[in-house]
Amino acid sequence: MKARATVWVFNGSGGSFPSGVFSGREKAEDWIRLHKLSGTLTEYPLDMGIYDWAIENGFFTPRKDHQLKADFIGTFSSASQKHDHYVNGENHGRE
Repeated sequence: MKARATVWVFNGSGGSFPSGVFSGREKAEDWIRLHKLSGTLTEYPLDMGIYDWAIENGFFTPRKDHQLKADFIGTFSSASQKHDHYVNGENHGRE
């Protein structure tokens, strides 16, 4: 896997958009604990879409025509990204 700059993005449970973007996991976790939040904290590479990141790192290979189209690429996410799940500010799983 290529090293690149990343950020940590928090998505609250049931939210459509991120509620916080952090330069490091520790800062994000402090904020999540402070507000007793529930949701997912995910690491994202800077200057690169997750679709391209997953292909570059061997986590995904497009095999069907629709997987090359904008609608698919624009909604793509990868469970291979580092992420944590939180409930009421407590970490319930780290990957």
